[in-house]
Amino acid sequence: MSPRFSMLEIDLTSGSSKKTDVTETFDKYLGGTGVGTALMRQAAGPSDPFDPASQVLFCTGPFSSVYPVATKTVAMFPSALTGNLGESHAGGRLALSMYGAGIHVLKITGKSPIPVYVTIEGDNVAIHPANSLKGMSALATERVLRDRVLSPFKRSIVRIGPAGERLSPIACATVDASRHFGRLGLGAVLGSKNCKAIVVSGGNAWRIEKRAAFNRFYKKLYDTVVRSEAMKKYHDLGTPMNILNLNAKNGLPTRNFSQGYFEGAPRISGEAFAEDFLAQQIACAHCQVGCIHMATLREAFDASEHMFKISKVSYDYELIFALGSNLSIQDPQDILKLLVQVEKQGWDAMSMGGVLAWATEAFQKGIIDESHTGGLVLNFGDAEAYLQALSRIKKGEGEFFRDLEKGSAFCSEKYGGKDLAIVFGRNEAPGYMTGLYGFLGFATGFRHSHLDSGGYSIDQKIAGTSFDPEQKTKELYEEAKWRMVLNSLVVCLFARNVYTREVIQEGLETIGMEGWDPSRLDDVARTIHNQKTLLKREMGFHQEEVALPGKLTRVMTTGGKIKNEEFERQRQLYEQLVEQDLQKG
Repeated sequence: MSPRFSMLEIDLTSGSSKKTDVTETFDKYLGGTGVGTALMRQAAGPSDPFDPASQVLFCTGPFSSVYPVATKTVAMFPSALTGNLGESHAGGRLALSMYGAGIHVLKITGKSPIPVYVTIEGDNVAIHPANSLKGMSALATERVLRDRVLSPFKRSIVRIGPAGERLSPIACATVDASRHFGRLGLGAVLGSKNCKAIVVSGGNAWRIEKRAAFNRFYKKLYDTVVRSEAMKKYHDLGTPMNILNLNAKNGLPTRNFSQGYFEGAPRISGEAFAEDFLAQQIACAHCQVGCIHMATLREAFDASEHMFKISKVSYDYELIFALGSNLSIQDPQDILKLLVQVEKQGWDAMSMGGVLAWATEAFQKGIIDESHTGGLVLNFGDAEAYLQALSRIKKGEGEFFRDLEKGSAFCSEKYGGKDLAIVFGRNEAPGYMTGLYGFLGFATGFRHSHLDSGGYSIDQKIAGTSFDPEQKTKELYEEAKWRMVLNSLVVCLFARNVYTREVIQEGLETIGMEGWDPSRLDDVARTIHNQKTLLKREMGFHQEEVALPGKLTRVMTTGGKIKNEEFERQRQLYEQLVEQDLQKG
């Protein structure tokens, strides 16, 4: 028997909720990003992220909480940062809790007249006043709600911090202890709806009809995951293993992407963090890898007394790059201090790191001065100045600091230094200074992320070799399409090499979803990519407006210097490939 899929819709304006069957949409678009795209196009809601009628969708897929490392939930929404399509993925327990609640899509619309939090336990939905949570940090909100909202089932808590309440376009939504819907401003969209938090739990489960076949397939997948060398690296050092690797290849962004080599890399490497600060490794629900690395930060209350505050902080490559090498911070403890403040406020760490890096270089070049910063001098490597800046931003001290939490694109357009703002599609760039295909991937990807198409990996493979640029652009595009399937199932992209077309076909057949052979999977990948292209355009996106930041044509990358003419030539080729697929339908 083929599984059934449900969507829970909650209208915060009226306080009403209803559950609908969306099996037909899953049968056509698999789940996750595919279903989310289709539902957003069907509803044709407003593109204004702060319009009460705007929709936020949390989507899982047919593999979520059924197979190993299928741990993510996809959030789709109008982006507060870019003004068009927002999409962010998070792990934690949310997919498992939605599975337990018997829902595969959670849709939030409307705006509550007062701050509220939503509880979902199976079929029971309630909306509660959250006045006592107003202004509370993202970390404290989770602790309070875990004590307040009791359930016999595993709970997942999605919440925003004060940055989301202030409608900061770089505000994220934090999930459980250490995961995030980080990019593109979901925190601000939820804040505009007066939705402080969502708590999900339940005890439902799918009925597995082919139990013996399921057990055989599951064991095969499990063994592949736990024994794979490719997965082992995520468990050992986690993504911070990239620090030394990229640094050796001149691909680690340093001092606002001024160079790809950071002299302090050994001090902030995955090895250094593990040896001196690693406290524990945890995993998302139903993941055997355990890639989440938690550090212990020990801070004295008073230098004259032996009293300390202990904080556990999750760290990964992107966070170390954003608040470490890109700000020229060499002390892991300083990075952790910055991370704690970012976590409390609920900012996206990559965007905040990018904003601080832009502000520092703009200050050093005289584009802004002490009249803007209230006397605060910004220098690369000055962690204390950055902590003061974060404090002023959260307090809203002065127009300049209020503007900083609106993102690098906004600030550079208002104050100048647009050439120094390392953004693609108004989103701060991730931590890969590898060359043409990394930057091309950021420019053309729907999320403007390294995870859209993996161009940074292409750059590293071709460095120092001769290659056909057009062929590599086609490879980039084909990978971007295929990830539509992975993000619709929804599997963690760390396991992208585990879930091949043949494995996916067998996995779907085992849970009763027949007919998904490799050819059909490729067809649906193209269909979802087409649908998302159209949706993004309908929400106001124009690919030709995404330019390569001027500074990136003047610096050395893993692949050498990038010529803007070559970047534009490959971007246009990429768009031709998109148009060809749109014509196929």
